[in-house]
Amino acid sequence: MPSDVTGTDIIQENPQTGRKEFVFVPGPVFANLVLADEINRTPPKTQAALLEAMQERQVSVGNRKYPLDLPFFVLATQNPIEQEGTYNLPEAQLDRFMYKIVVDYPREDDEVEIVRRTTANREVRLETVLDRQTILRYQRVVREVLVRDDLYDYAVRLVRATRVSQDGALPFVREWVAWGAGPRACQNLILGAKAHAFFEGRPHITTADIRAVAKPVLRHRVIVNYAAIAEEITSDRVVETVLETVPAPADRAARG
Repeated sequence: MPSDVTGTDIIQENPQTGRKEFVFVPGPVFANLVLADEINRTPPKTQAALLEAMQERQVSVGNRKYPLDLPFFVLATQNPIEQEGTYNLPEAQLDRFMYKIVVDYPREDDEVEIVRRTTANREVRLETVLDRQTILRYQRVVREVLVRDDLYDYAVRLVRATRVSQDGALPFVREWVAWGAGPRACQNLILGAKAHAFFEGRPHITTADIRAVAKPVLRHRVIVNYAAIAEEITSDRVVETVLETVPAPADRAARG
């Protein structure tokens, strides 16, 4: 049930007055990092409980709103096999996720290390790497990374090129796409490019930063049609073709 995620009001007796009153008991969504493991095994109503939290950073129960502590971050997993007993996530909820990361089998040396660590009798000690205030400060710094106007235009043109309903839609988009990406894709392309530039040690983004995050930002927002599925055309293939087709601006120094 949605209340299993968000929390619910319960009736408790006030020890001071003796009167019974509603008391809100927070659910597991009241955390800085929320992991929804195999989220597509939960029914749609329960999935929808995350929508307000992911967009508004708050939870509404009854006539009250409860803000979530920042930073707030949601990770979710889906198993690509064993689809029996699962529920597809609606597009509105998929759109709330900034990235969709495809996790393949680990490399051989990584797999050896996994086996070594998980089959030995060793104690795991967790150490603090970043505190809350440092993460919030990094988030503010990332948003200050510089973006040229033509790169804003480039990000928007990439997203608009995925839309089959757009005037002058590309031929392969008309052939393969049922539904294209929306405005959140534009926002996340720029934010993702800013973060990519930040980790590369640059105070401004380039076309390479936008292209580097294009697949994880767009693959779950571009819905292919039955014709594409029959030809084994994936959303990744559509995004790759869009990147090859839409002209990119030349890189030059950014101005503050």
